[in-house]
This record gives sequence, structure tokens and C-alpha cells, in this order.
Amino acid sequence: MKKRKRKEKPSLKRDLKKTEKILYALIIGFAVISFWRGIWGLWDIYVFPKNIALSLWASTLVGLIILIGTHKVIRELM
Repeated sequence: MKKRKRKEKPSLKRDLKKTEKILYALIIGFAVISFWRGIWGLWDIYVFPKNIALSLWASTLVGLIILIGTHKVIRELM
């Protein structure tokens, strides 16, 4: 005799876990964006404050150097 598989009902606990994960992702995303906004804002104030174009180019260059450097480190670890 074959046993029928019961169709599981959505549980409240599982739904809460999904909701918690989404909430944590939103909070962490907001925190990361706020952190970087603050860093780049300070950069604009203290590095080339009189020349906005040069400050933006310097920010872009520093960001690219960080991305290239972390990419090389990750590739070495893999």
C-alpha cells in the first residue's frame, strides 16, 4: 500500500524566517549605503574641496584601485 505524501501547509515559522531575512537584508543594505555615503562625503570635504571635478575623478580612481586590488586578492585565494 502506497502512502500519500501530505502537502505541507505553509507554516507561520517559515514565513517569519523569510520575512526576517528580507528585513535583515534591507537593514544591512541601508547600513552599507549610509557608510559609503559618509565616506565619500568626507572625501569630498577633505580631498580637493575647492575642485569638485578633481575630487570626483580622485574618488573614481581610488574606487577602481580598491576593486582591482580586491579582485586580485580573491583570485589568489581561489
